[in-house]
Amino acid sequence: MLESLGFGVVAFMLGVYVMLDGYDLGVALVSPLIARGDRERAAAMRSIGPFWNGNEVWLIAGAGALFALFPAAYATAFSGFYLPLVVVLWLLMFRGIALELRAQLDSPLWHDFWDAAFFLSSGLLIVLLGVALGNLIRGVPLDAAGYFQGTFAFLLNPYALLIAAFGLAALGQHGAAFAAMRIDGEPALRAARLMRGLWWAVLALYLLCGAATVVVRGVHLSVGAVAVPAVSLAALIWLRAASLRGRAPAAFAASSVFLAALLAEAARALYPYLIPAFPAGRGGLSIYDAAPSRTALEVALTVSIAGSAAALVYGSVVWRRMAAKIRVE
Repeated sequence: MLESLGFGVVAFMLGVYVMLDGYDLGVALVSPLIARGDRERAAAMRSIGPFWNGNEVWLIAGAGALFALFPAAYATAFSGFYLPLVVVLWLLMFRGIALELRAQLDSPLWHDFWDAAFFLSSGLLIVLLGVALGNLIRGVPLDAAGYFQGTFAFLLNPYALLIAAFGLAALGQHGAAFAAMRIDGEPALRAARLMRGLWWAVLALYLLCGAATVVVRGVHLSVGAVAVPAVSLAALIWLRAASLRGRAPAAFAASSVFLAALLAEAARALYPYLIPAFPAGRGGLSIYDAAPSRTALEVALTVSIAGSAAALVYGSVVWRRMAAKIRVE
């Protein structure tokens, strides 16, 4: 019971990170298409300015919860994904530096450099996180002790790259929905048009990833296997309807539900394994194998749940205080 609760806490933290930092990453990804000129690019950055560092707390908290709740899985993940995770840390640093330093000098060259760093680091971060998720769903080669036995080239397989492409489209759409809701003027109109255009790419990749996942993992019929994809598809249709009616807040809410349903489906498919073995269906490192003693698990759960509640309260306060639209001028 405690192990399942711990799995739910880690999945919740990482899911909240994707939904929240996902729009930060998405705004960076679409900013070259919706922002024309220095002032509009600055407005795109300012639109996520009050939120991005709080959003990234969820990634740190999720990694910390994984270490405390399932230390064996944490060790396996860092042994197998060490190089990609180090690159992720560098990309997170570049994003933060770009957001903080861009406005420090009034120089077009300075601004252009940090705008490019902001775009490239965010896009590569989406790709790496998508590749990591794709490999978790597909499974990774593990030895008898539960340690990763593959290579970095093994991680760059077609299925993982397909998931990464889907992540780029879905988070680009998420970022466009946020920009349409948060920025005023022409950038918001361009973001709304881009969101409607990206919807078709997201739908196509959604169906393609679903078919590829069936090939990789097989078909396991259950109530959850039908209900959760149905919710994600309904949210995607809701997003389309809201975008066509010009309702940016509703479109952003629909995009958030869409991402949440996708992540819930990924968690459902993985449970009870934290790191499934390759090929899928051959077991892996489960929550029962990776959990510490009962006392350690109880303490870690208490701290993780309390920390999540505090982060949710903080985030809601920031959203209420910083909800005004960003004006380009």
